[in-house]
Amino acid sequence: DEFNRAGQDWGLSGFSPPALIATGFEPFLSTVRAAMRHAGGVRIDHIMGLQRLWLVPEGASPADGAYLDYPLDDFLRLLALESHRHGAVVIGEDLGTVRRGFRRRLSQAGIAGMDVMWFERNRSSFRTPSRWRRDAVSMTTTHDLPTVAGWWQGNDIDVRTELGLSATGEAEQRQGDRRRLWQAFTAAGAAQGPAPPPDDPAPAVDAALGFVAASPAPLMLAPVEDLLGLVDQPNLPGTIDEHPNWRRRFEPPAAALFDDPAVARRAAIIVARRP
Repeated sequence: DEFNRAGQDWGLSGFSPPALIATGFEPFLSTVRAAMRHAGGVRIDHIMGLQRLWLVPEGASPADGAYLDYPLDDFLRLLALESHRHGAVVIGEDLGTVRRGFRRRLSQAGIAGMDVMWFERNRSSFRTPSRWRRDAVSMTTTHDLPTVAGWWQGNDIDVRTELGLSATGEAEQRQGDRRRLWQAFTAAGAAQGPAPPPDDPAPAVDAALGFVAASPAPLMLAPVEDLLGLVDQPNLPGTIDEHPNWRRRFEPPAAALFDDPAVARRAAIIVARRP
């Protein structure tokens, strides 16, 4: 994982597969029903865990773990049933180490994957949004990845370097990636003119939101951090106390978010670019 070279230990316990079967999957169903009860959809974090989960022995490093298999078919059938009962969509975070054929299984079950701008690329460029998946939701970034402003500035590299989590040559690679991403923006009609310098990320944020909005995905997720043009990402995987994960509060209250002219302008960009 290029964003988490040392692996991750979440410090959490997983379900016991035999216990799930013995209880009629009651713990799983209780969790799903609670999430869907008052929402139009649910996003399942690390949905690959429905098929296999990497378990790390207590006190060991993430490299010392092993996979535990789970009854994927049963999980998918139960999710389909609860989704129908609650009228809720299901989105799966299919990012990271994904087993061959797994995304096809999700698509067949009606679970949307996640197309994240940072990962939609080939060897030499970023992939045009028109070629993104139609059975996924599109987004600029996630809570576990850099914001567009932070990525453009290279703030994420600085933070990971300070914590000993970065790789050699990332800053140099980012210079080329900025150029390639801006070329993709202009080719897709989401930006014009030369790329802004790293210390002026606002035009890149605007372009990124318009770029992602043009994908054929039935749903786009616009991170609040990118609507606000913030630099810091909410969570830095692989850290606990080393980084202020999930502790920052936004300046505007939620009800006043779109009163911010910059947020309203970016929302208008998204609406104008949606197919």
